This record gives sequence, C-alpha cells and structure tokens, in this order.
Amino acid sequence: MQISTKFTLAIHILAAVEYFGKTEKVTSDFLASSIGSNPVIIRNLMSDLRNAGLIEIKRGPGGIAITRPLNQITFYDVYEAVEKNKEDLFRFHDNTNPLCPVGRNIHAALYDKLQDVQKEFEKSLQKRKLSDVISDLYREIKNAG
Repeated sequence: MQISTKFTLAIHILAAVEYFGKTEKVTSDFLASSIGSNPVIIRNLMSDLRNAGLIEIKRGPGGIAITRPLNQITFYDVYEAVEKNKEDLFRFHDNTNPLCPVGRNIHAALYDKLQDVQKEFEKSLQKRKLSDVISDLYREIKNAG
C-alpha cells in the first residue's frame, strides 16, 4: 500500500495541537518532540495542513491553531492534505514474466478490484472524524493516570 507515515504524523500533529494548544505554545519543535521526528518533517506536514485549510500558523508568539471544529475534519481531509501518491493506493510489482500467462495478465485481472478497494477505503476515511480520535485520546490519557 502507498500510505506513508505522513497521515498518522498529521493526525498526531492535530491531536497535539488540540490537546496542548489551550495551555502551551505549540511549535514545530514542540511537535517534533512529541512525535519523535525531525522538526523539518513536521514543518513540511504543517505546511500541507495549512495549505488544506486545516490549521493556521501564527508567526511569533502565536503558535498553531486548528481552523475548523474537530467533528468537521475527516480522516479523508487529512489524507488529502498530506499524501502525495493517492492515485493508486496499491502498487503493482514490476518485471512480471511476459511469457507466463499469470505474469502477463495479473495486472489486468487485479486492477479493477484494487480500484474498488481504494474507493471503499476513501469512503471509510470520509466517515472517520478527528473528533473521534481526540475523544479516545482524552479517555486514554485519563485511564493511564
């Protein structure tokens, strides 16, 4: 599958902004510390989220803010914002043997089915909301003590 870690990193960014944003200045360095990643990677993802209209970045003492209610941000919104290789979720292996009847025809036999799976996957992402993650996150934090 073609989904990179960018999607889950972006969800982490949004969750951390929601959780910490009321009491702390959330910056790319702060987020990188929470995520365990390089601040440059975080800044690139923040730029993608900003370009998609999901966050605003306030220079200076402002930090980061989520621009919409959490229940109006779907997983698909985040996926669309950060994933660059969305055309085909599944990649075919290269160099099949053209002399083999399976190797020669597997792509044609499999392609439509994988496209259907991708469409269902995207529909499923549209049903999931950031607010669900945040609710679960607060519950997990509370239960962990």
